[in-house]
Amino acid sequence: MSTARGFRGAPAHCGGFAILLVLWVLVLIAFIVGHVAATARSELKISTNIEANAAASAAVDGAVYHAIFDLSELRLDQRWIADGSVRELRIGDSIIGLRVNDEAVRINPNLASASLLEGLLLAVGTEQETAADLADGITQWVGSARRPRSVDELLAEYRAAGLVYAPPQAPLESIDELIRVRGMSAEVLEAIRPHLTLFGPREPSAITADSVVAAAVAFADRSSARTSSPIMTGVGADAVTARIVAVAHGPGNAEVKRTVVARISAGATREYSILSWGR
Repeated sequence: MSTARGFRGAPAHCGGFAILLVLWVLVLIAFIVGHVAATARSELKISTNIEANAAASAAVDGAVYHAIFDLSELRLDQRWIADGSVRELRIGDSIIGLRVNDEAVRINPNLASASLLEGLLLAVGTEQETAADLADGITQWVGSARRPRSVDELLAEYRAAGLVYAPPQAPLESIDELIRVRGMSAEVLEAIRPHLTLFGPREPSAITADSVVAAAVAFADRSSARTSSPIMTGVGADAVTARIVAVAHGPGNAEVKRTVVARISAGATREYSILSWGR
């Protein structure tokens, strides 16, 4: 009798386990492939957005320099006027809206008289007593007050108001600094901000479409004797300090904004200087 044993196949449950293992491996591979594909799509979208924003950013910068060039044009009939009108340019795939205003139509708190500042505050709805106090506070802060108080007096005033600092009696470096003036509120600052500049003359231009500034000038005229006449600007001016606001709408719904203040000369050299470049 033969003692050799016949071959026996693997148990049935071993085959089922192998199939299950293969299925799990396939699921894992599918998950990895899906994850890689999703990551690739996300990275592609990010890179597309970066490219679109870069294109819009370059376009808006080009539009700003285009405005500076046209504001310095020697020929009066070709020169742009900083009158607040909106112009539209197309650069590449971007459409840019440009608004150019003369900074001289705004009030410079570093140079303005207390009566002009008081008129501005009244024009935006500030109460009379508060407006007079804030106007005095601003001139004391920037060092332009007609009757400046001593450092000790100002320090005592600010300490009485719960503040641990005193006015520097130096020009503002930013409009935001006004929030530190004793009695100034965020609401009042936001109301007067659109009518302020750090790059304008002592007296705002007599040619202005800003009704708030016009009201402030009228108040200053009534309340105090003027030592100088408002600046006259407009067609024929050889130099202008312009606020250029440019908004570019580029590919992929990209949007980029620039607010630039530039001093521009229309002389033979067509010189300009950038005073502020805001992104």
